[in-house]
Amino acid sequence: MDLLRKGQAIDCPVYDFSVHNRSDAVTRINPSRVIIVEGILIFQDPALRDLMDIRIFVDTDADIRLCRRIKRDVEKRGRSLQSVLQQYQQTVKPMHEQYVEPSKKFANIIVPEGGKNLVALEMIEDRIRRHLHT
Repeated sequence: MDLLRKGQAIDCPVYDFSVHNRSDAVTRINPSRVIIVEGILIFQDPALRDLMDIRIFVDTDADIRLCRRIKRDVEKRGRSLQSVLQQYQQTVKPMHEQYVEPSKKFANIIVPEGGKNLVALEMIEDRIRRHLHT
C-alpha cells in the first residue's frame, strides 16, 4: 500500500485456495489515484488502517455469507457440503465473531445489505469521483 501511494507499481502475491497459501504467481498492480483494498481482516492492522483515506465495512447477513461460501467452495473448489459446513462451524464462524465483526468499529462507513444498498453505493461512488477530480 505504501509503495502504491508513493506511485510505485507492486507485484501482489496470489492466494491459492487449494493449498491455503500464497502461490508462486503474482499480479502486477500499478499505482492510481484511487486504490481499493479488500479483505476480511484489513482493519486488524493499525499500520494498514492508517494508510487508508476511507474505510468501508460491507456488512452481510450470516445466512447469506454461509450460502455464498457453500456455493463457492462446492462449485469452484470441489469441496463436499459436509467439509464446508464443518469448517464453517469450527473455524469460519468463530473467527468471524472474534476478529471480523469487531473490526467494524474501525470503519468510517458500514454498509448494510452489501451491494444491494444503492444509497450507500451512490455515496461511495460520489466520494471516489470527488477524489478523482481534486
